[in-house]
Amino acid sequence: MNEEFGTPGTNRPVWDAEATHPELCQKLRDALNQVMDPEIGLSVIQLGLIRNFQVQEDQARIKMILTTPFCPYGPALIDMTRVKAEEGVGMPVSIELGMEVWDFSMMEEGVDLGWGLY
Repeated sequence: MNEEFGTPGTNRPVWDAEATHPELCQKLRDALNQVMDPEIGLSVIQLGLIRNFQVQEDQARIKMILTTPFCPYGPALIDMTRVKAEEGVGMPVSIELGMEVWDFSMMEEGVDLGWGLY
């Protein structure tokens, strides 16, 4: 893999809720593994688009990024993420769109990179 683009798994997010609500983190991962980027065919979890997850009382917050700021599916992807997250964790979820620039290092380790980017 070209070093310029990063190595998958080296820039994985650390969610605040992993320290306080690990059971909800697993439920969120399970739910969001169903939310697929329609152009790439990988989930928002596999791509590392969910950069943070916090739980405060009876409300959850997700910080999410997109693979490109001009993603034509961005609004639909964000809405589907919110819907599936609420189903998974059983509480209202708000989504903050982060400004980090996505790269391969944010993906989960072991994800097949043969999906058409050259």
